[in-house]
Amino acid sequence: MMRFSRLAPVAAGAVALVAALAKPTPSRADGEAETTALKERCATRLAIAFTGKSASPELAASANPQDGVEALLADPLFFERFARFINSELNPEAGMMPGEDAAYTLTKHVMTDGKLPWKDMFVGAYDVTDAVTPNANGLGYFRSKAWMERYAGNEAQGYRLAAAYRIMQNTTGLELVATTNVEGVDDTAAGRQNVACAGCHYTGWFALDLVAKTLTKTKRDKDGVVTFPANSVDGPQTVLGGKTIANDKELVQALVDSDNFKVNTCRLAFKFLYGRAETTCEGPVFDKCVDAFSSAGTMQSALSTIAKDATFCQ
Repeated sequence: MMRFSRLAPVAAGAVALVAALAKPTPSRADGEAETTALKERCATRLAIAFTGKSASPELAASANPQDGVEALLADPLFFERFARFINSELNPEAGMMPGEDAAYTLTKHVMTDGKLPWKDMFVGAYDVTDAVTPNANGLGYFRSKAWMERYAGNEAQGYRLAAAYRIMQNTTGLELVATTNVEGVDDTAAGRQNVACAGCHYTGWFALDLVAKTLTKTKRDKDGVVTFPANSVDGPQTVLGGKTIANDKELVQALVDSDNFKVNTCRLAFKFLYGRAETTCEGPVFDKCVDAFSSAGTMQSALSTIAKDATFCQ
């Protein structure tokens, strides 16, 4: 008896062959038109990602739009767009005055220069108000008055828990969800050692209370004027997975020297270009970004690596 199940693939193959033979061969003009359309779409995607605007005639007509990435990285429209993006990522909302948006101001300075390392955002010798000025005592924008006042917090003993969190979030991407205390809960330093709170405040690598002890304290006088006395730091603490940290400068330097800083930089670059977080299948491109940033140290190197990868325009 003949088994039709064995013949089915042959019959299907024959039909497919006939269909293939019947399909008209694309003309050269059709192929060129498709290639041109792909290039134009790539140019548009790049231009919108970097500047928020449509592609220039030169970029749209380019044989390889991804060769134009360096020019996009030098476009003032990009500086503005990227500075706004970073400010939104490093702060919960826009500041009430320009000095509070120090991340915006310093990002624009670093990116406009074009050669400054991204870590200058956090360890550079600057004072940041509504402008950036050299200051030997600066620590990126973390010692800028308006930023310090914005994240001074209201902890009873003056510990700057909000600033401790923001410093780690800004450099490594740490994400914690603040809990709301119910009435009667002890929110003092001793109360924060309770089991429900200790994981974030004392025992994690990011132990907020211990990190805050490496910072100057918030002092408010009777008129509400805020200061941060230099002699108010508690002293060395063991944080960040076993490191001994004595002050804010040592803290931030340890953070920007970490692998978490490199990974977070590429996460920021990826989110800026794609409008979303990276996915698992994009791991190879992400790894290339981390390698490039580890070598060059600039945000431009991270952005360029992602935008020039073949997958960006697919």
